[in-house]
Amino acid sequence: MSKRPVAPGGDVAATPSSIERWPTGAKVFLILSVALLPLAVIAIFATLQTTRTFNDEARARLRLAAAESSRSLAIELGGDMTALRATAAALGRDRADAASCARVQGVFAQQFAAGARMTVLDRAGRPLCGTPFPEARRPLRMAPGSDVGTRVVEAQGILLAVEDGATGTRGVAMFPTEFLSRLSRPSGLNVAYAAALVDGERLVLSTIEPGRALERRESIRTPLGIGGLVLEMQIPSTPISSPMVIAMLLPLLMWALAASIAWFVVDRLLIRPLRALRSSVAAFEPGTEIDPTVTRGIPAQEIRELGETFRAISRTVVLHEAGLAEGLVRQTKLTREVHHRVKNNLQVIASLISLHARGARSPEAGQAYSTIQRRVDALAVVHRNHFAEMEESRGLSLRSMIGELAANLRATAADHPAMGIVVDVEPLCVNQDVAVAVAFLITELIELAMTGDAAAKIRISVNRTEPLRATLRISSPALIEGDVLRDGLASRYGRVLEGLSRQLRAKLHHDPLIGAFEIAIAVVGNE
Repeated sequence: MSKRPVAPGGDVAATPSSIERWPTGAKVFLILSVALLPLAVIAIFATLQTTRTFNDEARARLRLAAAESSRSLAIELGGDMTALRATAAALGRDRADAASCARVQGVFAQQFAAGARMTVLDRAGRPLCGTPFPEARRPLRMAPGSDVGTRVVEAQGILLAVEDGATGTRGVAMFPTEFLSRLSRPSGLNVAYAAALVDGERLVLSTIEPGRALERRESIRTPLGIGGLVLEMQIPSTPISSPMVIAMLLPLLMWALAASIAWFVVDRLLIRPLRALRSSVAAFEPGTEIDPTVTRGIPAQEIRELGETFRAISRTVVLHEAGLAEGLVRQTKLTREVHHRVKNNLQVIASLISLHARGARSPEAGQAYSTIQRRVDALAVVHRNHFAEMEESRGLSLRSMIGELAANLRATAADHPAMGIVVDVEPLCVNQDVAVAVAFLITELIELAMTGDAAAKIRISVNRTEPLRATLRISSPALIEGDVLRDGLASRYGRVLEGLSRQLRAKLHHDPLIGAFEIAIAVVGNE
């Protein structure tokens, strides 16, 4: 879970938004663009409104023309199919009814001159009236709710058919494309148009020559009420010409140009001088003054005065830096002296304990003195290594610290001459708190092993497991599970080891079969 930054006064610092992190030039350009954009939008809207007016007029003309053409087609084709339906019913009742046949041929006389064809067929497909033609026997599409079948014959025309439900007699008519085109031509439309009859397929009645690439068209579809036939008409709309494109792009160009000029002026007079001043301040080093030539060429008087203020501050900083450097030297000397005296005091304490141990009247008292001396020696080793690493502040070297600690433990265990300690530590560094806990933990475990076996063979190893984690392992046959080990942990060492593991913020694991204790420790890096 991420935490919000805390200000120096203790309050939670506000996290800057994405816009606040933008450069000032980008913010200025954005503000100017937003301020000038409504003017460009108004100009574009006016141009579009003029174009929309022309388009509305074109759509109105198209609606009138489509209504006229669809009405002409519906009246003509509907009348013809009504006459054909009556003839089919009459011939279905009486095949010798020549008068009905003559009547319908008279109705189709004008269409015959234009290339139309008509025939009446009985249920078996035998002609009863008119001239049969191959397309008459094709299946036709019946729209829902309509009694007229339709079929578009590509590049030829439209087939229409009616059928008498009682006798099964069919009347079929073929209207050619040229006849339909002439019939659907509107009288009041003085512009080029395209027309087509649609019934699943398209029958083109008239076309418009292809125009420019950006040409637009207005389209309308009008049902004829005959089967599923729909009349589709198109006329050219207001074209997207060069003047229209220029009229629409000019407001955007003026908007971008105005915002760019304003940004250029602000960038030259304010942003660039401030950026140059910031660079000179960022390059400031203790003991030096800001270069005065940086502020001389700045056109803005206020920024020049700000630069002079920074120069005065830099001169003040130089004086304060000199005083701080002198104080730091004195403080470093004092710190070294304190560490040196603490190290000497620890060595004196260890020597006094050793002297008292020699005069102990009982082995138990001598052993107690030795135990105390080992812990003082462990703390002295840590302090000595910490004092050696003070100048670099990169942590204490585990290898040198554990090696010196092992040597001291062997030296202070005079009553255990056969004890051996093997050290296998990677070149890692830890902070002082971890070093103190590690030193005491090793001392306690080695002394625990010595209580179980005077000739104990002990191995100490530290191996890195993660970039900032390592495993400290102390193993010995003397640490294998047994009565002596259990008594030592229960009576004396267990509570100390538990406290040290809490200080290291990890769990101390014990493998009773091979006699090994291991714990994870934090490291700060390599030597």
